[in-house]
Amino acid sequence: MRYVRSLALAGAIVVTMAGSLYAAPLTFVNVSAPGINCVFNVTCTVTVTDTVDTIVVPPALWSGTGRLQSRTFIGAAGSPAAGKTAYEYRVDMSQAVSDGEVPCVTSIDVDFGPLTKLQYNKVGALADVFVVTKGGLGNVGLYAVEQNGSVISFTFNEPVCAGASPGKGDSSYFFGLTSANPPKLIVAYANVPGLEPIDVKARAPGSPPPAVVGPLRPRPPVVQFR
Repeated sequence: MRYVRSLALAGAIVVTMAGSLYAAPLTFVNVSAPGINCVFNVTCTVTVTDTVDTIVVPPALWSGTGRLQSRTFIGAAGSPAAGKTAYEYRVDMSQAVSDGEVPCVTSIDVDFGPLTKLQYNKVGALADVFVVTKGGLGNVGLYAVEQNGSVISFTFNEPVCAGASPGKGDSSYFFGLTSANPPKLIVAYANVPGLEPIDVKARAPGSPPPAVVGPLRPRPPVVQFR
């Protein structure tokens, strides 16, 4: 498994380096839970909304379930993030099972749009992204975060892989960022080496709509999410 992880991570790093010619790196800091909640509520407690979708791959790669979890909560009055929305994500491969070559998720891409920098770890400069490395779920952190236009790419510091049996797979830590815009359902992309990017539903503010000049254009059809 270690050999497969190394190959997958090497591929992810090459893609990240190539993408960096056009993308801007974002800063991220490690934080603990429930301490991070204090940025969003003076009581250090938050009420969350979760959306979970399956990362669908060919059955030959893995059985069980790989998932992307999106979590949102609102910054309460009096907190540093008052009136803004927190967006957290976690790739969960803990219940995905593979008997052969171990498949892994190396990164995800989210159409996020403008974000708000905050001081997430109580010291130092403002940061773009936080990673909950203590007090929460997961065992895999971030290697790099980059923004290209409205799309933010999160590359893991090691691949998030299926396991040999249920409960033995990896999970990323929750990682998050903040926006002044409210959530909506979007299509994000999970990246598995050897496959095309995989559509997966998520919650994000998304990029703002383009300005309309002249007659209004027809609205696109509404996509229904479960």
